[in-house]
Amino acid sequence: MSLHSFNFALISTQQQQQQQEQPPKPKPVVLKPISNIATFAFGGLAGMGATCFVQPFDVVKNRLQVSGAGGNSFNALASILKTEGIAGIYSGLSAGLLRQATYTTTRLGVYNSISERMVAQHNGAALPFVYKLGVGMFAGGVGSMVGVPAEIALIRMSTDGRLPVEKRRGYKNAFDAIARISREEGVLTLWRGATPTVIRACVLNATQLASYSQAKEMLQTYMSMRDGIPLHTGASLISGLLSTIVSMPIDIAKTRLQNMHDKEYSGVLDVRFSLRLACRPRWQVWV
Repeated sequence: MSLHSFNFALISTQQQQQQQEQPPKPKPVVLKPISNIATFAFGGLAGMGATCFVQPFDVVKNRLQVSGAGGNSFNALASILKTEGIAGIYSGLSAGLLRQATYTTTRLGVYNSISERMVAQHNGAALPFVYKLGVGMFAGGVGSMVGVPAEIALIRMSTDGRLPVEKRRGYKNAFDAIARISREEGVLTLWRGATPTVIRACVLNATQLASYSQAKEMLQTYMSMRDGIPLHTGASLISGLLSTIVSMPIDIAKTRLQNMHDKEYSGVLDVRFSLRLACRPRWQVWV
């Protein structure tokens, strides 16, 4: 055997030994797509977690909208803390959690499900803005009808503390509120103000969900932002600002209808007319 052949055989043997000593490469992990049920559940849980932080501001918003007194939101928050304590700014928390478990879970699940189907039909291309508006309105309308009873319970429980003691409803929790409303005022009362609630939800979700997606795409395109916390935060701020501006007038009418005693208003138009006569700004409690 020549020296060249011997060296070649030696190198081949060493390569075979190294290959045998190397551990096998791990198989790539294939992640399964999240099911629609999981999408519904994650959306609701996220909303319930957020409620624990924003409930004090929801209480302030509802009380200012019902009273019509206007004023600064932070002064109202300080006043509630002074007179009712921490329990006051978290009044109606159980109803707020129930609302997220019904309304938010449904609307996000419906929106994601329909959007994914439409994207698949468009061969993975991004949906046009008009399509996002339509899907957002439909998802908001469906979710709001499911969540109206919890919404009424939330508004009544969060505004109960501003009433004289003898006029307070004194609901123990969201389920007690729904049971008593059904028993004392009839089951249909649980869907009082459903029309403005659905209108508000359609407007809010069309603006919120669609503008969030659109804002995220524009930030990526024009500001070269990568997917991450800064991108989602910026898109959320833009979406929240637009949603608040558009939905506030309808939100005030809805809140007053669902909280009213002894049929103070005959409908949405009556609320709007009353606010106009009282010269109240329809964007009060905008903050």
